[in-house]
Amino acid sequence: MYTSDKPVSERSYAAVIRAYLLSAVLCALFGAVYELFSHEVWSCFMIGAFALPLLLGAIPFFLLRMRGKPFPGRAAELVHAGVAALTVGSILQGALEIYGTSNPLTAVYWAAGGALVSVGWLLTLR
Repeated sequence: MYTSDKPVSERSYAAVIRAYLLSAVLCALFGAVYELFSHEVWSCFMIGAFALPLLLGAIPFFLLRMRGKPFPGRAAELVHAGVAALTVGSILQGALEIYGTSNPLTAVYWAAGGALVSVGWLLTLR
């Protein structure tokens, strides 16, 4: 990863889509390696974690780009934060399931991530 002095609104669609695709691939690889060493115990949350950046980030931004919409700017930051929270929450939930335990605090990831993604896309599409 790199840091950029440019605000999110000045980044191109291509950079954001690339970042989401890379996140999806890394989540898929992480899930595969984790499942490999989990002694044949698996979790749908771990296996499906790659789908969150793909379905909530890469595809919607690609569709916005194809429709010729301007980059959403600050609203995109809410989407990015929400997708990150949902992805981390999914991986954490999967790790806990594989370990054989649970934690009620994982619900915070789902609530916060869902709220951030919802508000971000509502502001983007208004």
